[in-house]
Amino acid sequence: MEMQLTQQLELFPDSVVTQCLFKDVKNAAELRKAAIGGEISCALINPSMVVGPFQVQIAANKALHLQRVGKMKTRSLYSEVIFNLCPTNNISEAFKKFGTSDSDSAVLIALIHTEEDSHNIDAICAKVDGQQIPVEHLATISDIPKVKKVYKVTPAEEACGSLLDAVVCRMAVKDVL
Repeated sequence: MEMQLTQQLELFPDSVVTQCLFKDVKNAAELRKAAIGGEISCALINPSMVVGPFQVQIAANKALHLQRVGKMKTRSLYSEVIFNLCPTNNISEAFKKFGTSDSDSAVLIALIHTEEDSHNIDAICAKVDGQQIPVEHLATISDIPKVKKVYKVTPAEEACGSLLDAVVCRMAVKDVL
């Protein structure tokens, strides 16, 4: 089974998003500091708030679109990815809930790049003091009750669609509500 997941971004055929999932991470604080300081260029996501890789692919697609049209609400492409995961327009809330915190023991890394330029992902993954697991195992780390609460998913919604559908819908409509 592939450890990392690389998917083409639909709106930008020249770009892909690669996701890597780690558990038993011992250096989350160090990674966060490196990301904030610009030493590593990627989104460090709290995987307990992610239902599936498609959720991150949507956030990455939107972030790249907003970067290219000059309409980002945050300072960098990767902070925009984290912000786009959030169902509200509150940037600090987005980082608290969807970014990694110093005490996290699991981290989901997302990197947007061209297909040819994939050497950065290995360098970033090498900095993680933890066990890499296949991205398909994201469901084992997701905190479903917490996700449902943050995205305000109702039982009626779950009866007619998946939790991922409800989450992606919230992400999509936050700009128009």
